Amino acid sequence: MTGFWRRYTASVRRRSERIPPALARLAPALCLAWTGVFMMFACLRVIASPAPGTLGELAQILACYTVIALAPLAGYSLAAAAYPSARMVRASRLHLPIPGRWRFLSAEDARRHPLFGPAGFMASLLIGLLLNVVMRSGEFLLAVPALSASAPRWAETMFVLMAANVAVMSFLYMACFAMALRSVPLFPRMMGFIWLLDIAFQLFISRSLGAIPGLPGEVAAPLGTLLQGNIHKVLISAFVWLPYLLLSDRVNVTYRHRLPATVPLPGRASG
Repeated sequence: MTGFWRRYTASVRRRSERIPPALARLAPALCLAWTGVFMMFACLRVIASPAPGTLGELAQILACYTVIALAPLAGYSLAAAAYPSARMVRASRLHLPIPGRWRFLSAEDARRHPLFGPAGFMASLLIGLLLNVVMRSGEFLLAVPALSASAPRWAETMFVLMAANVAVMSFLYMACFAMALRSVPLFPRMMGFIWLLDIAFQLFISRSLGAIPGLPGEVAAPLGTLLQGNIHKVLISAFVWLPYLLLSDRVNVTYRHRLPATVPLPGRASG
């Protein structure tokens, strides 16, 4: 039984090691494809929404959707251009005070270590970052109608704030995806910053819309549910992934260039 489990885990690890190179090859094409798919559904959303008063208002609505559609591609492209190679960035020696003794590795020793690279559970996190962009954008299309300046003030403000939220977070999540994929040491800190910013953005939207007079109760209730759901999803993601990002040997080798002092250099640990 032990031999079977070892063979199974080795097989899973080998398959997970093939995911990051495939994502690296396909990421630009996936971003371009998503841009086209999103704009297609955005046009359908505009058709199904109240007609804008002028062509200028229609152009403003389409501009908002275009920014959202291009945000993932822009985030990935800028991060990939900023970090063409993880060799350009040194791992910081300033970390959270996690109990235990650590052995710090040189950049070359870390790259030669068997656990270096975004494989194992990190491959699942990479896929989760991609799915998060798709789900957040899809929720925006389904929940928020295309509203222009001719709509009530609360409606126009809601559309602009929700569109800005989706665009900014899609940009940042894809930038974080690129950093994780390229084994950039700043990735774990960037991931934590994005979680905090995402929650703060939801609270800002709730407070801003709540301060506008005339917001109908039948709109406020589902909007509050949507924003609360976004916060819950971020908290669940952090609850699931934060312990892994702090304690995983693979993450510590790849993004912090260190190992627990009790783990021998040539050894393998859980990914």
